[in-house]
Amino acid sequence: MERKIRVLVAKPGLDGHDRGAKVVARALRDAGMEVIYTGLHQTPEMIVETAIQEDAHVIGLSALSGAHFPLFPEVVRLLKERGVDDILVIGGGIIPPEDIPKLKAAGVDEVFGPGTPLNEIVEYIRRNVKR
Repeated sequence: MERKIRVLVAKPGLDGHDRGAKVVARALRDAGMEVIYTGLHQTPEMIVETAIQEDAHVIGLSALSGAHFPLFPEVVRLLKERGVDDILVIGGGIIPPEDIPKLKAAGVDEVFGPGTPLNEIVEYIRRNVKR
């Protein structure tokens, strides 16, 4: 029996709005994934440490405050620094379309904007998770 996909959902920075992250977390659970939600106000260091401790396959980052730079790339950098290259890093929230290529160039695997169908996120994870 194959192990369930484990997704860490995190809110980096000082953003205090997590409704969207909770909606995505619920959709991932409903799709049969194990979800660890870290709550608000997480530092990149806290996110990476938790992902490693929880043996996560995916880190899902959510930002509504405009702080996706430098927070998302810092998570990727810290994973590399720790020698972790098998965790898929995805992001979502209010992210200007022109920033998406920059985030991907910085190592974020995919970015989902407002209104993305939840099944699209689920299917992306299933197709791309590294286990």
